[in-house]
Amino acid sequence: MNLLTFWNCISILFLVFAFFFYSHTYPSTSSLMAEQSSKSIYDFTVKDIRGNDVSLNDYSGKVILIVNVASQCGLTQTNYKELNVLYEKYKNQGFEILAFPCNQFAGQEPGNNEEIQEVVCTRFKAEFPIFDKVEVNGKNAAPLYKFLKEQKGGIFGDGIKWNFTKFLVNKEGKVVERYAPTTSPLKIEKDIEKLLQS
Repeated sequence: MNLLTFWNCISILFLVFAFFFYSHTYPSTSSLMAEQSSKSIYDFTVKDIRGNDVSLNDYSGKVILIVNVASQCGLTQTNYKELNVLYEKYKNQGFEILAFPCNQFAGQEPGNNEEIQEVVCTRFKAEFPIFDKVEVNGKNAAPLYKFLKEQKGGIFGDGIKWNFTKFLVNKEGKVVERYAPTTSPLKIEKDIEKLLQS
């Protein structure tokens, strides 16, 4: 009986030690969430369409719409047209659109960066910044897109569902809204105006 009590005491001490060690080695979920919530898009550096590093801190204090784009999608024409309207209307009021080409959805952005830039600037007349082609889902997803999805998940999970998923970011670099690919950019206009006035 004494031997059983001795081993129970040893087991309890071991569990206490293990708990103490674990809680001091691995941060709690709440502290990890606090770390994530303090992060903003300004902590990221991305590549532009020419392969140059661009710190997103360069956009500090602006309202930003981040969009994964594709040149050969059924949503391409209307999205580029309306994105151009928004950009022209609000670019001098502190609004930016950051477009990230992505070929993960039915291979609808197959070109290299040079070809993408040619199509986007010539055919769609986009004046907003176009960045390096990225992956938005999977293990090779760009760190920025991992962050965006952590901040604003989708209705059926966090993954990006298709081209032209949109993330609206406030002047502090925090993701405030996520819009489905089928959401017309012009339907986001009131949300953009609200953030610009805040």
